[in-house]
Amino acid sequence: MRHPSIRELFDYWNERRGARPAPERDDIEPFAIRRVLADAFLLALDPVKGHPFRLAGTRICALFGREVKGVSFLDLFALHARYEMGDLIDIVAQESVGLIASASELKPPEHASPLELLLLPLAPDGRTDACLLGALAPHASSGWLGIRALRDLTLGRYRFLATATAHRIPESIPEGRIRHGLVVYDGGQC
Repeated sequence: MRHPSIRELFDYWNERRGARPAPERDDIEPFAIRRVLADAFLLALDPVKGHPFRLAGTRICALFGREVKGVSFLDLFALHARYEMGDLIDIVAQESVGLIASASELKPPEHASPLELLLLPLAPDGRTDACLLGALAPHASSGWLGIRALRDLTLGRYRFLATATAHRIPESIPEGRIRHGLVVYDGGQC
């Protein structure tokens, strides 16, 4: 996590979830993350519609040269990257893990800066309006931002962010011993 907005949003999300796999949407207070709102967004978990933006910050809209509320998140990616991004969104939502990724344009101009993408699950609490919290920001300050619209994004490297607090190792494990974070049970076959 290189961009300050990405780090700050992740730290806030992590603090708000506590020991849960993910915080609920009502746990997120916009005022508390006011410094990152321009880079932040909410996506609806709706694979049929391509996970449309429910909300998007001003710098997100500037990156794409338009208001993106209601626009399919997957449509911002090049055709070959949409399937992979859709699969990653499914994993984030179903496994309640965060995702940090790099992204760039398919054919970037010579002075383009790679982007950093963060996707974080929000617990649906039985509601049908499940969504993801995210941020998208350039790695470095770029003079081209707002001059031309991004399109045809591709994914670079990515990794899932572990939810260590949601899966704590119990203090006492009957008939087992802990080795490198794994529980080893004696006996039985391989």
